[in-house]
Amino acid sequence: MPLDDGALASVVDEVVAPNATSVDQQGTFPRQAVTELGKAGILGLLSSAEVGGPGGDLRSASRVVERLAGACGSTAMVVMMHYAATSVIEAHGPEGVRREIAAGRHLTTLAFSEEGSRSHFWVPMGTAVADGADVRLDGRKSWVTSAGQADSYVWSSRPLGPQGPMTLWLVPSATDGLQPPGAFDGLGLRGNGSSPVAGEGVVVPAAAMLGADGGGLDVALGVVLPVFLVLSASFSVGLMEAVVAEAASHLGSARLEHLGQRLIEVPAARADLGRMRVRTDMARALLDDTLATLEGGRADAALRVLEVKAAAAEASIEVTDLAMKVCGGAAFRKELGIERRFRDARAARVMAPTSDVLVDFVGRAISGLPLLEG
Repeated sequence: MPLDDGALASVVDEVVAPNATSVDQQGTFPRQAVTELGKAGILGLLSSAEVGGPGGDLRSASRVVERLAGACGSTAMVVMMHYAATSVIEAHGPEGVRREIAAGRHLTTLAFSEEGSRSHFWVPMGTAVADGADVRLDGRKSWVTSAGQADSYVWSSRPLGPQGPMTLWLVPSATDGLQPPGAFDGLGLRGNGSSPVAGEGVVVPAAAMLGADGGGLDVALGVVLPVFLVLSASFSVGLMEAVVAEAASHLGSARLEHLGQRLIEVPAARADLGRMRVRTDMARALLDDTLATLEGGRADAALRVLEVKAAAAEASIEVTDLAMKVCGGAAFRKELGIERRFRDARAARVMAPTSDVLVDFVGRAISGLPLLEG
């Protein structure tokens, strides 16, 4: 079943966009938007038909994240991380949770990055210890989107056994031992609830394991990473499209009265707007090609996946910086919306895997080196 664009548009126009400014200014989690997206079938987009979902694909999810990012970066990030975690749960999770996600009643998220290994998510410091039929998890996650708001976390740890770099677990957010996250007061994406989450003596059944013990890295690289990287690029493209439109609107309406000109008639301003359009189109072209490589099984699919987040993240930083420049003092006022885009754009550069890590992965891939050492 294809994405219901009309349902998405209704939620964006009636809930997400009108609340975007207050979500940003007050740093409030976009709970109303999440609820309405669930009712509209958007949260369950990637759920398969066997559990009541539409069986949506990555291209459809990309359109959702792009459209949301154009309205509210915080809401887009919450949904993006939900989709990334859903991909694991769909592949390895229990039917009951999968059905709840398909019905739009369950919000999930990833809990990978840790204080000890930072953005090197593939080296978790947190531990898992067998305790009869249960498992005890201990760890300190450095950043978790929707912390304290999601219904579950896809949690990484060291393996139970001696083999493999990590294991993944489905941990309900109400589980005893999970410490309440603090409030998030960040530069951008201020409503996405991204906070540390610590767990001490978190006990889950052994059946909460997602995939094989020690096989979490294979799941992360093969299932999660393509979804996360493509949707991160979709986020950046959606943000760029919005800021280009806002800058063009401002330049077309603001006037230099003493010269009898609109700002768009000034060659330097027009050139900057053109540069913004070119960079946005380049990022979109790479995103579209990446989706095409995955859909067609092309040999360069893995390389495109590694490239797309870093390329789009850096483009969005450049485009929003140009928007601040070309719109001048007006861009520093919150009502124009550009300074919010400027702040939100910076997050993609530092979200693991960071832009620096990804371009190193690209260099390794084209040199025939393994992506990860050791």
